[in-house]
Amino acid sequence: MNRLCRFSVSAFSNLIRPLGVAGSSRIPARRFAEIGNKAVDPHLEKLSKFGAYVAESIPKFVQKVELSHLRELDIFIHPDGIVPVVSFLRNNHNAQFGALIDITAMDVPARPCRFEIVYNLLSLRYNSRVRVRTYTDELTPISSVCDLYQAANWYEREVWDMYGVFFSDHPDLRRILTDYGFQGHPQRKDFPLSGYTEMRYDEELKRVVIEPIELAQEYRKFDFKTPWESFAKFRDPEHNTARIDNVEKTRKAKEITGK
Repeated sequence: MNRLCRFSVSAFSNLIRPLGVAGSSRIPARRFAEIGNKAVDPHLEKLSKFGAYVAESIPKFVQKVELSHLRELDIFIHPDGIVPVVSFLRNNHNAQFGALIDITAMDVPARPCRFEIVYNLLSLRYNSRVRVRTYTDELTPISSVCDLYQAANWYEREVWDMYGVFFSDHPDLRRILTDYGFQGHPQRKDFPLSGYTEMRYDEELKRVVIEPIELAQEYRKFDFKTPWESFAKFRDPEHNTARIDNVEKTRKAKEITGK
């Protein structure tokens, strides 16, 4: 009996870790269970069931649920559903994702809604993690989740500072990493590497001054070119493909001629 484990009797006990019998240490469940002639990973099976449970519970906002190659659950939702979905994952008995690990974003200029916002949640009760993903553009705000997680305050400020994603109903949406008076959002793909201004100490004025950069990035000589030097053209996949082909042809011609 020392090696027996019990699980919650909930119909969706997919994220619940095994609990040791009174007076015995907890024994980890086997990683693979034989079902028929196939080896099935119990962890992935539980995540799949939980993803289906979330999709069935709030179908209005959940657009897709999938398992990543890292054996983690991703929940893709409509931007209007960020507060209802996160609230469900936080308060539902079968989820209890009470900890917000972080909020991050990424910029994909080729998409109509170029920014993808990612919420990483942790359930301490069930020792499980999920990622909630949504999307927006430069002008459409995302609802803040500060009322659900206090940690979201600084995370949302960081996303605003780095990407320019606006969070509505945020209590204090200011820059948090860049300096006062900073122009632009550094993590955007169309942000120049040299920035728009430079800061230096002026010996004559005896203070730090901010002024336009003396050598703009357009006039610098780089060994390699990036596809987002011209942001408008980067949105056009055909132009980008043709450009890459031309660069490849030029490189091969130089190798043949030895120049």
